Order: sequence, then structure tokens, then C-alpha cells
Amino acid sequence: MYTGNENNEISYNDAAMLTANYREAQGGTDYIKGEYFSKSSIQALLDQTDCVGIRIYYGIDNNDVQRLVIVGVNANEDDMVNGLIMEHGSLCPPVCSAQNNLNS
Repeated sequence: MYTGNENNEISYNDAAMLTANYREAQGGTDYIKGEYFSKSSIQALLDQTDCVGIRIYYGIDNNDVQRLVIVGVNANEDDMVNGLIMEHGSLCPPVCSAQNNLNS
């Protein structure tokens, strides 16, 4: 059972290692590093009745571009497929943060 209070934190160094491993596995430069989702979108998803967290799925759109699909999750660990589901984040690249250890 999920409570909504699970600790999913990692250190900046661990996060940097994970993203560096991903970039290395991609080879080259033509790949998606991440996606931006607004606070209001994430808050709307979390504010759904019975939502205790989110699950993020990896996907590929009709143009063969990697995308993230975000869905609310209830305490029974089930995806809330009849609620809000998000995709359409702003892709990085082209819209990225200044260079840091998570993206370069």
C-alpha cells in the first residue's frame, strides 16, 4: 500500500550519475534528456480524489520521439486511468536548463 509519504529523494550526485549513465547509453546528441511539466499540471494531478502520488511511464510518440506519460496513483498502487493523464511536456532539447551535472 502506498501512503503518499514514501521518500523518493536521492542526492544530486546520485541523480547526476543516473542521468550521465543515460546520456552515455544514448550515444550521439539526438535524444531527449527530459521534459518539463508545470506546477499547476502536477498539482491538478495530485489533487485528484484518492491520489497519493504519480507514476511516470516512458513512451514514444508517432514521430519516434521519447515522451513521458504521467498518471496519478492511489493507495492501492493502481494507476488512476479514469483521471488526469499527462504528456505534452516541454522537451529538452530544445527547452533545457542551463548546463549542470543532470543534463550535460
